[in-house]
Amino acid sequence: MSKFTVWTRTVVSRMRGTNRDAGAGFVEYAGLMIIIAGIFTLIDQIGLDGLISGAIRTAVTQVTGG
Repeated sequence: MSKFTVWTRTVVSRMRGTNRDAGAGFVEYAGLMIIIAGIFTLIDQIGLDGLISGAIRTAVTQVTGG
């Protein structure tokens, strides 16, 4: 049996079987939210928020022609 077949069966059993990762979705979602909040905080602390919004404003102005 190939390694890919073993891996596929393992993934399917964890998704559908009795040993599935119940509750892992919430933990992953919470971790992602913490990382995103950290990135926004870092952008604000460094002062990149004005630079980013200015670049977006310039790009929108160029696209809309006004």
